Amino acid sequence: MMISFLSKSSAALLLCAAFSIQAVHAQGVPAARQKISPPPNAELSYAIKAKQKGIPVEGDAIVRWQSGAGRFATSNEARAALIGKILDTRSEGGIDAFGLAPDAFTEKRLRREPTTTSFDRAGKTIRFSAADQAQPLKGGEQDRNSVIWQMISIARAAPGKFKPGASWNVSVAGQRDVDAWTFKVVKQEKISTPLGELNTVHLQRAPENDKDQRLDIWLAPSLEWYPARLRYSEDNGDYIEQTLQKVSRQ
Repeated sequence: MMISFLSKSSAALLLCAAFSIQAVHAQGVPAARQKISPPPNAELSYAIKAKQKGIPVEGDAIVRWQSGAGRFATSNEARAALIGKILDTRSEGGIDAFGLAPDAFTEKRLRREPTTTSFDRAGKTIRFSAADQAQPLKGGEQDRNSVIWQMISIARAAPGKFKPGASWNVSVAGQRDVDAWTFKVVKQEKISTPLGELNTVHLQRAPENDKDQRLDIWLAPSLEWYPARLRYSEDNGDYIEQTLQKVSRQ
């Protein structure tokens, strides 16, 4: 899910091992079948505050989510004041026994060529337009957009499991390779947004490598578990934070 233009970005929004809710690990851990409940179709508007190379940036983002008839699609566009569009991404695919099953993930960042990550399910291969080497597809893998909606869909299907200390592992495909991500439930937290005070469940991607990007997601159960806030943080102090300001049901 969701929106990020930092070095390891995507949203990506964006945003799986405990309780036997497990996806394929980059080293080949078998995936488990996963019950999900995708949220209603919606267009989500976010306000952006960020720091890029030490420079404060503000802007807005639009995230679109659609699912139905065994398919899903999510896209996001981020714009910054005085710069224009800084990110344009899209993820689409089917829904299978493991949850969301992306077919393609495209990303266009500011001043960079667009990239495409393709999930060839017949050939059981993940291919990258930005890299020559392909990766095996074993089932359960997500991309940097779909992973956030996969977590939302898991939470809607089993909200009682989203308690502090719970964690999930998931393999996530980016522009060039597949990484093993771990999401942990930090705590239940009340946050302030343009929509008012919201009770949220705070998830965090805790990378094993200190130099990798950290992702914090605040899911709002009262708003169909849509992300009320997302924050992408880099080890150099750069970050981008999105706060939900409007929900339009589709």
